Amino acid sequence: MKAKLSTDGGARGNPGPAAYGYVLEAEDGHVLDARGEAIGVATNNVAEYRALLAGLASALERGVTELEVVSDSELLVNQMKGDYKVKNETLRDLVDEATGLAGRLGKVAYTAVRREHNELADRLVNDALDSAS
Repeated sequence: MKAKLSTDGGARGNPGPAAYGYVLEAEDGHVLDARGEAIGVATNNVAEYRALLAGLASALERGVTELEVVSDSELLVNQMKGDYKVKNETLRDLVDEATGLAGRLGKVAYTAVRREHNELADRLVNDALDSAS
Protein backbone atom coordinates (compact mmCIF):
# COMPACT_ATOMS: atom_id res chain seq x y z
CA MET A 1 0.00 0.00 0.00
CA LYS A 2 1.23 3.50 -0.85
CA ALA A 3 0.91 6.32 1.65
CA LYS A 4 2.10 9.82 2.52
CA LEU A 5 3.49 10.75 5.93
CA SER A 6 3.55 14.44 6.90
CA THR A 7 5.68 15.08 9.99
CA ASP A 8 6.51 18.05 12.16
CA GLY A 9 8.21 18.70 15.46
CA GLY A 10 8.77 21.78 17.52
CA ALA A 11 10.11 23.13 20.78
CA ARG A 12 9.20 26.33 22.55
CA GLY A 13 12.72 27.41 23.34
CA ASN A 14 15.51 25.34 21.91
CA PRO A 15 15.69 23.17 23.90
CA GLY A 16 12.36 23.60 25.62
CA PRO A 17 8.94 21.98 25.95
CA ALA A 18 8.67 19.91 22.76
CA ALA A 19 6.13 17.90 20.80
CA TYR A 20 5.72 16.10 17.52
CA GLY A 21 2.86 15.58 15.10
CA TYR A 22 2.30 13.39 12.10
CA VAL A 23 -0.43 12.58 9.61
CA LEU A 24 -0.42 9.30 7.68
CA GLU A 25 -2.62 9.34 4.59
CA ALA A 26 -3.52 6.59 2.13
CA GLU A 27 -2.94 7.24 -1.55
CA ASP A 28 -6.56 8.42 -1.92
CA GLY A 29 -6.11 11.04 0.84
CA HIS A 30 -7.94 9.06 3.54
CA VAL A 31 -6.30 9.70 6.92
CA LEU A 32 -5.04 6.40 8.31
CA ASP A 33 -3.56 7.89 11.50
CA ALA A 34 -2.84 11.33 12.93
CA ARG A 35 -1.21 12.07 16.25
CA GLY A 36 0.37 14.86 18.25
CA GLU A 37 2.30 14.16 21.43
CA ALA A 38 4.30 16.18 23.93
CA ILE A 39 7.74 14.67 24.55
CA GLY A 40 9.09 16.79 27.42
CA VAL A 41 12.14 19.01 26.99
CA ALA A 42 13.96 18.54 23.68
CA THR A 43 15.37 20.47 20.73
CA ASN A 44 13.44 21.21 17.55
CA ASN A 45 15.55 18.69 15.67
CA VAL A 46 14.93 15.90 18.17
CA ALA A 47 11.19 16.64 18.00
CA GLU A 48 11.31 16.45 14.19
CA TYR A 49 12.94 13.02 14.36
CA ARG A 50 10.52 11.79 17.02
CA ALA A 51 7.68 12.69 14.61
CA LEU A 52 9.38 10.72 11.86
CA LEU A 53 9.93 7.69 14.10
CA ALA A 54 6.33 7.64 15.34
CA GLY A 55 5.01 8.05 11.80
CA LEU A 56 7.23 5.32 10.38
CA ALA A 57 6.11 2.96 13.16
CA SER A 58 2.48 3.76 12.36
CA ALA A 59 3.07 3.10 8.66
CA LEU A 60 4.63 -0.27 9.50
CA GLU A 61 1.67 -1.20 11.71
CA ARG A 62 -0.70 -0.45 8.84
CA GLY A 63 1.14 -2.47 6.21
CA VAL A 64 2.46 0.46 4.15
CA THR A 65 5.05 -0.68 1.60
CA GLU A 66 5.71 2.59 -0.26
CA LEU A 67 5.90 5.88 1.62
CA GLU A 68 6.47 9.52 0.78
CA VAL A 69 7.68 11.41 3.86
CA VAL A 70 6.92 15.13 3.75
CA SER A 71 8.57 17.44 6.27
CA ASP A 72 9.26 21.15 6.64
CA SER A 73 12.62 20.25 8.22
CA GLU A 74 15.23 20.52 5.49
CA LEU A 75 17.80 19.13 7.94
CA LEU A 76 15.79 15.95 8.53
CA VAL A 77 15.03 15.44 4.84
CA ASN A 78 18.63 15.99 3.75
CA GLN A 79 20.06 13.83 6.53
CA MET A 80 17.65 10.99 5.77
CA LYS A 81 18.47 11.22 2.06
CA GLY A 82 22.17 11.07 2.92
CA ASP A 83 22.88 14.53 1.50
CA TYR A 84 23.95 15.96 4.89
CA LYS A 85 26.26 14.31 7.42
CA VAL A 86 24.85 13.74 10.88
CA LYS A 87 27.32 15.28 13.30
CA ASN A 88 25.22 15.39 16.47
CA GLU A 89 25.40 12.11 18.41
CA THR A 90 21.79 12.26 19.61
CA LEU A 91 20.55 12.87 16.08
CA ARG A 92 22.82 10.11 14.75
CA ASP A 93 21.04 7.60 17.01
CA LEU A 94 17.64 8.87 15.83
CA VAL A 95 18.73 8.70 12.17
CA ASP A 96 19.92 5.13 12.67
CA GLU A 97 16.61 4.16 14.25
CA ALA A 98 14.62 5.88 11.48
CA THR A 99 16.76 4.25 8.78
CA GLY A 100 16.05 0.84 10.32
CA LEU A 101 12.29 1.44 10.38
CA ALA A 102 12.28 2.86 6.85
CA GLY A 103 14.23 -0.17 5.61
CA ARG A 104 11.41 -2.42 6.81
CA LEU A 105 8.84 -0.49 4.76
CA GLY A 106 10.31 -1.02 1.34
CA LYS A 107 10.42 2.19 -0.67
CA VAL A 108 10.65 5.51 1.21
CA ALA A 109 11.15 8.93 -0.38
CA TYR A 110 11.74 12.20 1.48
CA THR A 111 10.44 15.60 0.37
CA ALA A 112 11.01 18.99 1.98
CA VAL A 113 8.07 21.39 1.89
CA ARG A 114 7.39 24.86 3.19
CA ARG A 115 5.69 25.09 6.58
CA GLU A 116 2.38 26.23 5.07
CA HIS A 117 2.21 22.93 3.14
CA ASN A 118 2.43 20.97 6.39
CA GLU A 119 -0.45 22.60 8.27
CA LEU A 120 -2.14 19.63 9.93
CA ALA A 121 1.07 18.14 11.36
CA ASP A 122 2.08 21.61 12.56
CA ARG A 123 -1.32 22.09 14.24
CA LEU A 124 -0.97 18.72 16.00
CA VAL A 125 2.40 19.82 17.41
CA ASN A 126 0.99 23.08 18.72
CA ASP A 127 -2.11 21.41 20.17
CA ALA A 128 0.12 18.91 22.02
CA LEU A 129 2.32 21.73 23.35
CA ASP A 130 -0.74 23.75 24.46
CA SER A 131 -2.25 20.70 26.21
CA ALA A 132 1.01 19.94 28.02
CA SER A 133 1.41 23.43 29.44
